[in-house]
Amino acid sequence: MTLARRGRSITLLGYLLAGAVGIISSTQTWLTVQRADEGSDILVPGASALVLLAPLSLAVLALAAAMSIAGRVLRVVFAVLGTAAALFLGWTTLQLLLGDTLVAVAPTVTEATGLAGRDAVASVVASVVPSVWPVLALIGWFVLLLASVFALITARGWKAGGRRYRTVEDAAGHADGPVDAIDSWDDLSRGTDPTR
Repeated sequence: MTLARRGRSITLLGYLLAGAVGIISSTQTWLTVQRADEGSDILVPGASALVLLAPLSLAVLALAAAMSIAGRVLRVVFAVLGTAAALFLGWTTLQLLLGDTLVAVAPTVTEATGLAGRDAVASVVASVVPSVWPVLALIGWFVLLLASVFALITARGWKAGGRRYRTVEDAAGHADGPVDAIDSWDDLSRGTDPTR
């Protein structure tokens, strides 16, 4: 089987893997805040550190489901959406790891201590230690990007989705000739009036 013919399976596997990593990591500790006031450490889950993590991860899983049955044009649209999600999530995760982590931990620190405002939160935070989960999520976004680009390249070679569920009569149109009781019930099931 050629790579293009396996394109749908490879793409869906990449989307499912990235979406699953995103959902799982949203519930795990991404950042640990070590306090300056000798209080206990504050654990910041992925969903708090990166607010759009869980919704966009669910959207990636939904894209995988939709892409499995989509036609040629929608495959390209979904692959473009997957690329955009991968770039956005990758960029925001990188900013979280390499940028100012105080912004990411501020809501959780405020909830734990009752202190609000950048200066008040900064006075409580001694250091912020990232866990392995943001790195795993970053790998997931890279896999999503690769799967989306792969889908854009191979989408033309995929078999059409949903074709196996069509009947011969659906594909060829309604047959002319005498109609029996079973044909009448089938017409009613499709929403057409067999008496016309």
